[in-house]
Amino acid sequence: LAILLGPWAACIGVSVALVIQALIFGDGGVLAIGANCFNIAFIMPMIGYYTYRLIRGKADALSTRAMAAAFIAGYVGLNAAALVTAIEFGSQYHLFQAADGTPLYFPVPLKVTLAAMMSEHLILAGPVEGLVTALGTWFVAKNYPGIASGNFPGRVSIDGVGGSEHV
Repeated sequence: LAILLGPWAACIGVSVALVIQALIFGDGGVLAIGANCFNIAFIMPMIGYYTYRLIRGKADALSTRAMAAAFIAGYVGLNAAALVTAIEFGSQYHLFQAADGTPLYFPVPLKVTLAAMMSEHLILAGPVEGLVTALGTWFVAKNYPGIASGNFPGRVSIDGVGGSEHV
């Protein structure tokens, strides 16, 4: 979504999806909406989008370079979000303790959360996210070239990349 519509549109779209998941399906929980939106709807699209733009450069949307950029952007974006999540979880152990030293909110230290979150995301979820991102970007570039190039009516570009209107 960030590659095709820009990082801010992705922030809004993913945040809406996360709120619906939390309220309707109970996925993630209502109390975690803020953290989930920050990690998944802000960190991941921002890191992924700018990684993609940096690697793709001026290459064509269907080029091997663009597909590699999409794969790497999906991989890096997901792992950045996982890293921030692991830091949020693990820091609670060290920051919030009772008088006797027992953790109040999260019983696992930072080194464990980093190992648990990052091993799974670096080895399994990251490559899957990269593959899905590259395949999705390829599909849109192949079938809807106007969207993939960013030159479609109504697109507002804040960063100067793509779009027919500039703010």
